[in-house]
Amino acid sequence: MFFDEAKIYIKAGDGGNGVVAFRREAHVPRGGPSGGNGGRGADVYLEADPQHNTLIQFSQQTIFRAPNGSPGRGKNQTGAQGVDLVIRVPVGTAAYDYETGELLADLATPGQRALAAQGGRGGRGNHAFKSPTHQAPRIAENGEPGAERWLRLELKLIADVGIVGVPNAGKSTLLSRVSAARPKIADYPFTTLAPNLGVVVIDGRDLVLADIPGLIEGAHAGAGLGHAFLRHIERTRVLIHLLNGLSPDPFGDYEAVNLELALFNPELADKPQVVVLNKLDLPEVRAAWPELTRRLAAAGVAEPLAISAATGEGVPPVLRRAADLLAPAPLAAGEMPQLAPRPNLMIPEDKSFTITRDPDGAYHVFGPYIERIVKMTQWAYHDAIMRFQRILEALGITEALRGRGVRAGDTVRIGEIELEWSD
Repeated sequence: MFFDEAKIYIKAGDGGNGVVAFRREAHVPRGGPSGGNGGRGADVYLEADPQHNTLIQFSQQTIFRAPNGSPGRGKNQTGAQGVDLVIRVPVGTAAYDYETGELLADLATPGQRALAAQGGRGGRGNHAFKSPTHQAPRIAENGEPGAERWLRLELKLIADVGIVGVPNAGKSTLLSRVSAARPKIADYPFTTLAPNLGVVVIDGRDLVLADIPGLIEGAHAGAGLGHAFLRHIERTRVLIHLLNGLSPDPFGDYEAVNLELALFNPELADKPQVVVLNKLDLPEVRAAWPELTRRLAAAGVAEPLAISAATGEGVPPVLRRAADLLAPAPLAAGEMPQLAPRPNLMIPEDKSFTITRDPDGAYHVFGPYIERIVKMTQWAYHDAIMRFQRILEALGITEALRGRGVRAGDTVRIGEIELEWSD
């Protein structure tokens, strides 16, 4: 089985907690605050590794957690940062946010690395809260939570030339004829159940060919094997469109395959094509070739070629034509170096909030910013609670709760905590 899709969960490290500490030295009767900050949580990266060819490793492990930052210490010592987690994936892997479908990274170059989840910053120790009016603060922050998300990984093979066509057109036979690849070959549809790659040298030029499983009508919508493998054509720059000489209607096959390519991705239909009729060693195919040539020419196909993949007749000119088309062909979009993820994946500046009533009558405040503050507040310290109260007022949450009719003794839930309202 060819593993070209996977779903994984990633969790960046949480920041280390800040601490409350004071100097305790001889002859310093009123030592100031000396609590250090927590260390930054580790990031999660995806890196393209040429030693991996499929996504099979993610069939065994689907959960990845990066280390947390260490807590701060006294004497203004900052905690150690978490060691970043690097997840190695095959070259050609695209990573999507599973929930939104957003493309986060497209790793088409060996060694290319992309940030997939950002670690939380370390919480501040009480030394950071010292001010002229508050010289002995008993307040510190918990570390910021690291980002977490589910990813959908999708592997798209990277090849110069893709061989496409209907089932039984002879794609695997052609690949085995021109390269050292040895795909399974038999006289029935869908012999090829996974893409195959082969390296070809023609006139001193190296080409990487991909044999894509046969396409049928409806492939773009998942019929046959097409939907599973059409994505592998996206990275190719030139297509060899192989026609089955024994088909009742090779020209109809040509039109059907091009339609499936266009329906799956309009850019695929615009790729340069070398249109080739296969099985020329058979008399009936050779006899039908002139008429097919006329129909292809009428459809705008310039200089179609005919070969016998079984005997090798006519194959070198096909490879030369494909090599000539490679030079001016543009790189596929996925081959452009991209480091996609946003600078900060936790959107900490979104200070909007909503207030609802739970079935038990409690008020429930939702909002990414205030929920993050809740997680970072150390509730054991009175100064921290007072700071949280000031944040509620600054965000307008206090006023909004009063507007909803909150009274003394009512329960207010924010994130994972419950508070009792008091005037």
